[in-house]
Amino acid sequence: MTLPLISFVERPRLAWRIFARWVAERMPKGLFARSLLIVIVPIVGLQAAVTYFYMERYWQIVTYRLSDAVTRDIAALIELHKAYPKPEDEKVFERIAVDQLKFVDVEMLGQEPLPPVLPKPFFSLLDHVLSNQIRRQIRLPFWIDTVGQSSLVEVRIKLDDGVLRVFTRRSDAYASNSHVFILYMVGTSLVLILVALAFLRNQIRPISRLAEAAENFGKGRDVDYRPSGAREVRQAGYAFLAMRRRIERNIEQRTMMLNGVSHDLRTILTRFRLSLALMESGPDVDALENDIDEMSGMLEAYLAFARGDTGEAAVATDMRKFLDNLRDDAARLGHRVTASMRGNPLVILRPDAFRRLLLNLISNAQRYGDAIAIDAARDDRFFTVNIDDDGPGIPAHQREDVFRPFYRLDEARNQDEGGSGLGLAIARDIARSHGGDITLGESPLGGLRAVVRIPV
Repeated sequence: MTLPLISFVERPRLAWRIFARWVAERMPKGLFARSLLIVIVPIVGLQAAVTYFYMERYWQIVTYRLSDAVTRDIAALIELHKAYPKPEDEKVFERIAVDQLKFVDVEMLGQEPLPPVLPKPFFSLLDHVLSNQIRRQIRLPFWIDTVGQSSLVEVRIKLDDGVLRVFTRRSDAYASNSHVFILYMVGTSLVLILVALAFLRNQIRPISRLAEAAENFGKGRDVDYRPSGAREVRQAGYAFLAMRRRIERNIEQRTMMLNGVSHDLRTILTRFRLSLALMESGPDVDALENDIDEMSGMLEAYLAFARGDTGEAAVATDMRKFLDNLRDDAARLGHRVTASMRGNPLVILRPDAFRRLLLNLISNAQRYGDAIAIDAARDDRFFTVNIDDDGPGIPAHQREDVFRPFYRLDEARNQDEGGSGLGLAIARDIARSHGGDITLGESPLGGLRAVVRIPV
């Protein structure tokens, strides 16, 4: 089997997609880091381009002119030496070179060969430009050393009657103050980056506060938030506050309605109980009383599910003691129950609602298993509780269906047999009101594992 050939049109597109994916994987994920990158990259790129082109032109032009001037002075010295070749004129010759032409030292050497050519540095604009100027203007054998002494440049010219050796300052032949410009560019870049850093941090902080407020609201915690920052961020903040008020108003209206329904239905059930109390005891009356008790229990379950226990405040709770109490309560019913807690035991949650969540799961495990294991752990992101039992379990294709209200299993395990069919639905609703969820899976004990995970 041969793979289809990629057309010449598709190859650049595929290469670009691969490159874009590679860049995206290495880009910072946070808004602050990305915004800072958007500011820093243009600044650094612009400064680098300006520095390169300016310094390239500056070094070439200035160094060319300085080296040209030094070479002209050396050529003038050679002509002066040819005009006054007598030995008694050597002192005058050296004085003119030092005083008028600003050379550090000038000396006529005897008939000796020029030193061997020194290895050229990897990058030396001075060596290249000065050599070209001497080669173009003087046209005599020469030797230069631009590396040996840091502040001086040595030039030797082969003449007919000897070797002219000249020492000149490097600054007279080379643009050596370019580092001042580089320091200026680097300094201004750092100042701009620091200003951008402070500005961006001030702009990102309101967005972070808005995200934190939305997360706390989703977890059912108290939200203390006031919009601030740029106009768009404030608009998003006001929209969040309006949404929170609408949700709280709907919850309040639902709670008031449920309280009214609960009061009316309880009144009717109370009249039924009074009517039965006035009747003579018998099998029919006992059956009716049992029906009333069942209706009362179902009513409480329905109202609890609809209410969702949203009025309770979230507080820091010691989950190690919390789980120990649940274990003791479950053990009194004759089951083998173990509980363990790993990590920091303090977790911010609504304790009564979370207790109901775990009690529903533990009651479900008690109904169909003998051994129950409760294992909890907290890390930097999540608080997780595993509840295992050794019962018959739930088939994989039905593990999501059991969370639907009033759903009943046809298999051997019915999570709410004889009840309202709301046990797991209430538990998942409480978990999601904390910003988490419940999942079901296989237990190491052979039965069902219920995993509760909420963010911390």
